[in-house]
Amino acid sequence: MRSPDSPPHEVGPGDGGSGERVHHQVTFLVLALATLAYAMLQSLVNPVLPTIQRHLHTTQANVTWVLTAYLLAASIATPVVGRAGDIVGKKKALVAVLVFLAAGTVLAAVAPTIGVMIVARLVQGAGGALLPLAFGIVRDEFPRKDVARAVGTIAALIAVGGGLGIVLAGPIVDSLGYRYLFWIPLVIVVVALIAAVMVVPESKTRAPGRLSAGPAILLTLWLVAVLIAVSEASNWGWGSGRTLGLLALGLALVPVWVLAESRSADPVVDMKMMRVPVVATTNLAALLLGIPMYSVMAFLPEFVQTPRSSGYGFGASITASGLFLLPLTAVMFFFGLWSGRLADRYGSKPVLIAGAVLTAASCGMLTFAHHQRWEIYVATAVVGAGLGFSFSAMSNLIVESVPVTQVGVASGMNANIRTIGGSIGAAVTGTIITSGMSGAGTPLEAGYTHAFLFLFIAAAGTAGASLLIPGAGRLATPSPIGTGAAGGTVLVHNAEAAIIAGAPIVEAE
Repeated sequence: MRSPDSPPHEVGPGDGGSGERVHHQVTFLVLALATLAYAMLQSLVNPVLPTIQRHLHTTQANVTWVLTAYLLAASIATPVVGRAGDIVGKKKALVAVLVFLAAGTVLAAVAPTIGVMIVARLVQGAGGALLPLAFGIVRDEFPRKDVARAVGTIAALIAVGGGLGIVLAGPIVDSLGYRYLFWIPLVIVVVALIAAVMVVPESKTRAPGRLSAGPAILLTLWLVAVLIAVSEASNWGWGSGRTLGLLALGLALVPVWVLAESRSADPVVDMKMMRVPVVATTNLAALLLGIPMYSVMAFLPEFVQTPRSSGYGFGASITASGLFLLPLTAVMFFFGLWSGRLADRYGSKPVLIAGAVLTAASCGMLTFAHHQRWEIYVATAVVGAGLGFSFSAMSNLIVESVPVTQVGVASGMNANIRTIGGSIGAAVTGTIITSGMSGAGTPLEAGYTHAFLFLFIAAAGTAGASLLIPGAGRLATPSPIGTGAAGGTVLVHNAEAAIIAGAPIVEAE
């Protein structure tokens, strides 16, 4: 077994996990490519839903399912496939996810009806599992000193790909047509799939047990109920029977799911792991961070597209509105890369706090200063810095704080919790914005002002939750091949995570 800081060995393509290992930087390039493609597919359709609605001859209510279907499938696949990867092998799971992502993208590109498009987006949503699988592969394959930077970069690429999709959507549709929103990313997905098969090594670290069907079904049911309710609340009404009924069903199923997981010999999500203070408080921060993260990207383009005759906005086109988010995308990537270096020096907690404070500052600025173009550019740059720090640091905190056999499911649940926060935040923000409408059918400026204030409060809450995260001592001994919950020394970063793994704790020097 090699030391965590010893240089990896070079091999030719096709190493399946036996013998020499592929250089970790080659593996990283494949993961980065796949992550970028998934993130772009997630956001490319957001600004052009009216175009898709027109071409597929459907209603506004139906076309919103192009977003909702993707969200639902990703929320289910992220923890379940993340856990499956921990058990059967992360490379196998990664290849399967890329196959689904490619198949769904082809189907979306040729979809003749809205029904086929929604099915395609459900298949594409399996790509949500890329994030926990990528984090798990990084922790398995990278030298210990490079893990934080690599996780930070991949986390930044998720956020950057989302912003880039919004920026590029307009020019692609204007010059090529909306179907190229799928054909172009498909090329990247196929290249990543071939490269994953050829060069990504299979993990030698496996979790014991199997994937339990009962807890997985219960997890799916409560996630679907809650996410459909909050996603459709703006259409159905918060007080409608459908919204309240689904919310009640979802919330009622949560304790049933927790009980099933606690009693299962092979839980999908280990409840002991979820109660580790670092994990629990980081997940609370993720829930709150999702609110400004998703809402800024969703509603700021609508704000700048509002005609000047409304007394605010800039009358921007789809393409021009995407350019307002360009500072967010560029700065987010830079700060995401920088966050890994800062985490190595100061720890991930201070980086997360700094990110939350910057995000709150940007939302506070948008509350009071949104009438000049430069104000929007400055605010989006600051929120990009905040999200770049926060997203990367949060991912690192989870990866650092759980046993190697639970990285996939733990980071998957963290991503899911952030998505739930984003869904709730987007629904509430949309309700606030549309609470008052002008005679021209556009929201009043006060709606946006109050919405930006709501996002500021959520970001400030993220900073408060981040302060509650306990410090995690760094532990430096990697897990031997084939050990994990069944015993053996496990690379973890706090004593409680080691206790969960049933492993002896080896303190760093």
